[in-house]
Amino acid sequence: MNGRKPDLGRIGIWAGDLDTYPAAGLREAAAAVEDLGYGTLWFAETTGREAMAQAAILLAATRRITVAAGMTDIYARDAVTAAAAHRTLEEAFPGRFLLGLWESHPTLAEDVRGHRFDSPPAAMRAYLDTLDTSPSGPPGTTATRHRLLAALDPGMLALAAELAWGATVLGMPVEYTRTARTALGPDALLAVTQLCVLSPDRSRTAELAAATAAAALPNRRALLRDLGYQDVDALGDRLVDAIVAHGDAGDVVRRVHEHLDAGADHVSLHLLTPTPGIVPVRQWEYLATRLLT
Repeated sequence: MNGRKPDLGRIGIWAGDLDTYPAAGLREAAAAVEDLGYGTLWFAETTGREAMAQAAILLAATRRITVAAGMTDIYARDAVTAAAAHRTLEEAFPGRFLLGLWESHPTLAEDVRGHRFDSPPAAMRAYLDTLDTSPSGPPGTTATRHRLLAALDPGMLALAAELAWGATVLGMPVEYTRTARTALGPDALLAVTQLCVLSPDRSRTAELAAATAAAALPNRRALLRDLGYQDVDALGDRLVDAIVAHGDAGDVVRRVHEHLDAGADHVSLHLLTPTPGIVPVRQWEYLATRLLT
């Protein structure tokens, strides 16, 4: 096994729009998250920067924080290349890089990348098997399971418990954190990402919170119904509030502690603002004074 496991800390930041920042802004955002005391900086991969290259930029711009490529698309690079990149970053930045794998989406896999989209659990299992047997990587490095699977269904949670360090769950209510903990067992790592809209005036957060919840629905409808949320597409206040913590800092802090009490080991905050592309440093700082002291 390579190096040591990353230390995520209890609270992190999910910077969902890092791909909209220029390189200089990318480095500034990473430094700000670290300086504020958060344990981990998370980002996703869709059609912007290549995830492993972006992780290297973020790691080089910081000193101690863990950088998590939280949703690395398994169709973006073959597993042999992913193994080499993972081991390279672990060698260069021991204990500071975390690989999170995502089974992608048919549109991204087929229309954007030109692959055939396979059954997610089967495709992920095959990918993980190759990661573990690939000889690629720097001299003296070997396979490591210091990785998480993005998991929004029981099959992927089971695979995460079997073949990874644990799972990461984005944009789900606290009830699903309990479900995920039960599925993973007591020892696996469970990292959840909480969607947030922050304002001292809750009436000013309602519209953006509803739009954020609506954008999250396509991959979550069946899971939300299983959790007891009826007429999901109506996007009632109860459902919006369950998906998006919105209001003042107290609302966000309460939701973080609810996830931790429900079995999460780590909670990352995905702050949505009316001005995407502008680093929400003041909001990160505001929450840090309430969550990290």
